[in-house]
Amino acid sequence: MARPVRALACVAALLCVLAGSGYSWADGYPVRPIRLIVPFGAGGPTDVIGRIVAQKLSESLGQQVYIENMPGAGGNTGVATAAHAAADGYTMLVVSTGFMVNPSMYAKVPYDPVKDFAPVTLVAASPNVVSVHPSFPAPTLKELIELVKANPGKYSFAQPSTGSTPHLAGELFKQQYQLDLVTVPFNSAALAINSTIGGHTPIAFTALPPAMTNIKEGKLRGLAVLSVKRAAALPEVPTNAEAGVPDLESDTLTGIVAPGGTPNDVIERWRGEIAKAVAAPDVKERLQALGFAPVANTPDEFGARIKAEIAKWSKVVHDAHIRAD
Repeated sequence: MARPVRALACVAALLCVLAGSGYSWADGYPVRPIRLIVPFGAGGPTDVIGRIVAQKLSESLGQQVYIENMPGAGGNTGVATAAHAAADGYTMLVVSTGFMVNPSMYAKVPYDPVKDFAPVTLVAASPNVVSVHPSFPAPTLKELIELVKANPGKYSFAQPSTGSTPHLAGELFKQQYQLDLVTVPFNSAALAINSTIGGHTPIAFTALPPAMTNIKEGKLRGLAVLSVKRAAALPEVPTNAEAGVPDLESDTLTGIVAPGGTPNDVIERWRGEIAKAVAAPDVKERLQALGFAPVANTPDEFGARIKAEIAKWSKVVHDAHIRAD
């Protein structure tokens, strides 16, 4: 027993020396490649933004940051893998809003978004948008409410994926104004938008990126972006507040988190490097082309946003009786 005790004493002494010398974990970090898990398949906004981050951090950290796509169970598979990874800075996770919504929507998820993870930064955000078929008789969002109230059960809205923030924004809209509006789920934003362009579901709640081109080309008419500020990609479309419908803000978020217990020095290093990356003109341009605006807030700010999103959407999910298998 003496040798293990002496070994532990030596380790403790070494840690004290390092602490006294001002040594930080990040001083020697990283010494090997870093895995950045994307809990979805390749090609979507979460994956694309993850790859932008990976490329920039590979350059600034001097070690490869490589993407590992891990789709399944609405993102839960990849998130659970990251939750159980070593908290050493060599596994990080790209998250979307589903990270905060899924615990309310699934009967059981294999992670806790607050307890199992340390927030790094909200990389970028994109507002959701309400659009209609160009022939739709309501020219504004406020008049849409009046039209639906006058015709209960007549109108429907297309949404891209059950539990997505566009879907939940539509449900929040219904709840706030007691609207008898039929929800029509699709398996992608493209299918939802095509249904509205075709006049089958006259209203669409979607993320901004897949709707942008169709609104610009006049195939859809944008009624409102669900944001406190107008979107740079669609400056002519008013915000929901400008359209007379407050408290409907809804974003599609992409952020970075680390397994809980990851050293603060590593988290701050990642946050700082990401802030520099998204401030670069080429990255801003790439994000804007995707319909996203850079954020790069602090870990505390992102942590507060995570908790706020959980509280907001859990109520909507509960009141709308939304469940996922």
